[in-house]
Amino acid sequence: MLEIRWHARGGQGAKTVSQLLALAALARGNYVQAFPEYGPERSGAPVKAFNRIDDKKIRVHYNIYEPDVVVVVDDSLLNSETVKVTEGLKPEGILLVNTKISPAEVRRKTNFKGKIFTIDAEKIAESSGVGYANIPTLGALARAVDFPLEPLAEELKKMLGKKAPPEKVQANLAALQEGYERLSANGG
Repeated sequence: MLEIRWHARGGQGAKTVSQLLALAALARGNYVQAFPEYGPERSGAPVKAFNRIDDKKIRVHYNIYEPDVVVVVDDSLLNSETVKVTEGLKPEGILLVNTKISPAEVRRKTNFKGKIFTIDAEKIAESSGVGYANIPTLGALARAVDFPLEPLAEELKKMLGKKAPPEKVQANLAALQEGYERLSANGG
């Protein structure tokens, strides 16, 4: 079973991308869970979202305390006194951070000994016109855990196609693809 914990701030789309990942995994025939955890529900407050993906029925229904992967959508959470992004992260796990700093700098800040990936998803979001770093970060996660991009793209089209103009859908698909491609040479 693959267990993922997302860290972000309210309004940054962690819940949305955890749901997209779950829908894509479900479309591939996996069993899935996706659920958020909120503190005070306000924009900018720290939030968590979770995913479980397995090829067998998932029988546990509680928060993920020892994730295989932690994704940090907002790197200001690395400096938080109250949010411990690497808490419980398996030593052989993956830490993926949307940030401008290097994996070595993230390692110094977090003391995490496992695999660290960084990606400047903000820059990708800005250049592609999507506005939010969550979609390119999802693309980077797919690359980090060897999840195929095609089912994510299909679910993204379905989700956005209901409410967004075609050019916005294409911009998000491009951001997803770029996040996936940019991670390949960036591991620490």
